[in-house]
Amino acid sequence: MLKKLGIVIGLVAGFLVSEGWAQGNVSLSEEALRQEAQSTAETTDRTTAAKPQILSRIAEEIGPWAFNNLNAPEQVFCYQVAMPPENYTGYTLDGLAVVGFCGVINQKIQDLVVRNLLGDEQSILFDKAEKCNIQPKIMLRYVRGVDSTDLMLSAPCYAAVVFYGGGAKIFNAKPAAATLDGIINPLINNKSEFVSPALFNQTLPIGVAKTEEQKMLLQKKNEPIRQWLQVQKEQAVKTSGWNKLKSKQ
Repeated sequence: MLKKLGIVIGLVAGFLVSEGWAQGNVSLSEEALRQEAQSTAETTDRTTAAKPQILSRIAEEIGPWAFNNLNAPEQVFCYQVAMPPENYTGYTLDGLAVVGFCGVINQKIQDLVVRNLLGDEQSILFDKAEKCNIQPKIMLRYVRGVDSTDLMLSAPCYAAVVFYGGGAKIFNAKPAAATLDGIINPLINNKSEFVSPALFNQTLPIGVAKTEEQKMLLQKKNEPIRQWLQVQKEQAVKTSGWNKLKSKQ
């Protein structure tokens, strides 16, 4: 607290000097104040720029390869997902139905996920499972080379699930409810229709139909998803609880 207060005071002093307010009866010279403010600002920049770290216990539980992807991804893609109904034949990701593409995640959001969720000891309850059904909302795919680690966020049964190599590690994130809502809701609100890049022989995370032939092919491929979305309006989709989405070693 004292350190943060010192930084704030230093920044205020720098502001006063730069705006010409630090005049008259002061104990330090204007040059000394400038130097102090510059030094404090540089320290603050370094602190702000410091990369947030994933909790060591999470790193241990998910393994080194999954951790490497989460810790240093080359790109992070966002998909809206949901529990698939029986006989679902649409696109899937880690066994979940893909119902939308919510963009490429920038560095600020990546840091937010680590700082306020994966790197915050107060956000994860390691030894307690909630009595609620996990409800998949979004999947963040951390890609590094040709490898990837997936992070699924659930709400309102707040959880973070890491998928890698066919296994899943579930973390109770109830204390981070506000953080999860703040991440999930805007991404879902800005989602677009998911298009398979492989369908158009593309490597982008989402394809774009350019020709009439591609548009017809896209329409045909999306029929299972559209039919399922229509059924969703008529009946509730089954969900899976903590005990059903088991971790694998």
